[in-house]
Amino acid sequence: MDKNLIKYILSTLKRISLCVLILNQALAQDSCSRVANINGQEILIDNTSNQKGEGLRYHLEKDPVAKSYLDIYQKSNKIDFGTTVLGSIGSGMIVGGILTNSSSDNNTRLLLGGVSILIINILISRTLEYRNENNLEKAIEEYNKRNSPKILIQPEANNNKGQVDGLALSMAKTWSF
Repeated sequence: MDKNLIKYILSTLKRISLCVLILNQALAQDSCSRVANINGQEILIDNTSNQKGEGLRYHLEKDPVAKSYLDIYQKSNKIDFGTTVLGSIGSGMIVGGILTNSSSDNNTRLLLGGVSILIINILISRTLEYRNENNLEKAIEEYNKRNSPKILIQPEANNNKGQVDGLALSMAKTWSF
């Protein structure tokens, strides 16, 4: 192999690794730390099972409307086939860009296209996840309307000012006529 090709591949891998590390830190979640307070008792919202919100099921099952919102929340949190395919295509394009001949422009196009697809995939996934949190909030709200003891969500504060840890991404389209 040509020395320049090896340098280019290593440089590209460093850049991709840096992007992955930055995105991983920015999008990291501490789902285990979400806590609800019910009658003075702290309950983990996302317990050790693979279903988010399962820690509240015992209480939310008492109200059919709240249970339906919880079911929607959990169903929407399952792995989506479309985002899996999109991520696989982006990863395949990156690998293809690394393995193609460096003398052509195809490797640059494949690398940029693959990274772009992965970033778009992450943004779409996080936006859908962020918007799905409304279903959990509605479930708790509906339960609190008709039942007792009330469920109170404790925010994940990183200081005394109540700032919440993490990154929330959202995409919206507004129409004007």
